[in-house]
Amino acid sequence: MRKTLTLILITIITIGLICALVNYIPMDGFPFAWSLNFLLMLCVVAFIEALKNQLKSSYYNQKGWERNGKIYEQIGINGFRKLLVWIGWERLNKKSNPVERNIKSLTDLHHQTKKSELGHLIILLIVLGFNIFVALKFGILQSLWLLLLNILLNLYPILLQRYNRPRIERAINLSKRR
Repeated sequence: MRKTLTLILITIITIGLICALVNYIPMDGFPFAWSLNFLLMLCVVAFIEALKNQLKSSYYNQKGWERNGKIYEQIGINGFRKLLVWIGWERLNKKSNPVERNIKSLTDLHHQTKKSELGHLIILLIVLGFNIFVALKFGILQSLWLLLLNILLNLYPILLQRYNRPRIERAINLSKRR
């Protein structure tokens, strides 16, 4: 019961913050797109942490067309990884979440990729809704910032998690054999 109330409260607060954002920042520019994405990141992290779900869905399993990550490499996932290193995200992330060479640490990292993917997927869908609304109300050109930031801040991170998870699974399996 407490978990449900917490999730409802987080959702209500998120809706209120989005309404405030819509009222104070014009929806057809970069400041709104940037603010919306980061506001949603904060709220979704709180939501997923409160959810405390094991994320066992078959959605997270590697699909046949994803084997070996070739599709992700073709659409530029390695360039995105280099961008994360260049802006310092990798160093910051490794400093705050160091990965040790043991099964527990790898299992935690594996679960973290699922949580991260779920969070980015939720944000992607919400921002996509705003993107469509802004495109219809203000025009496609005014919605480009929402689209570009949604791809960069949400779609590529989802793809990166899906690219990395099978590699982490292989490392876990190798560790179990030893």
